Amino acid sequence: QVQLVESGGGLAQAGDSLRLSCAASGFTFAYYAMGWFRQAPGKEREFVAAVSWNGEITYYTDSVEGRFTISRDNIKNTVSLEMTNLKPEDTAVYYCAARYHTTAQTLSMMALDRNVYWGQGTQVTVSS
Repeated sequence: QVQLVESGGGLAQAGDSLRLSCAASGFTFAYYAMGWFRQAPGKEREFVAAVSWNGEITYYTDSVEGRFTISRDNIKNTVSLEMTNLKPEDTAVYYCAARYHTTAQTLSMMALDRNVYWGQGTQVTVSS
């Protein structure tokens, strides 16, 4: 059974850092591009970051470029999102995502794709 379990969310102040983690099971992790999406109150789910199967190619939305870093560990079957210099506009539920034989750039356009595996989400709240 496919499972993606996020952790690491919480309350932070502007300028703080948080590290989100996603533990994957039930599928061959290294065959999948992995990513993070988020959904803020009143908004649709949007792309944040993605990483290729081997961790060598990453892709970010403009608003987090230079502040967030995505990485993966194909031994532990985990993907992480290191968030620095957090801003109030980063407040959202963050979702881990996985898609078979997909490039990082392609995954960035799949916020509504039914062939994406999704985690349950973890809340990140950033205060001013």
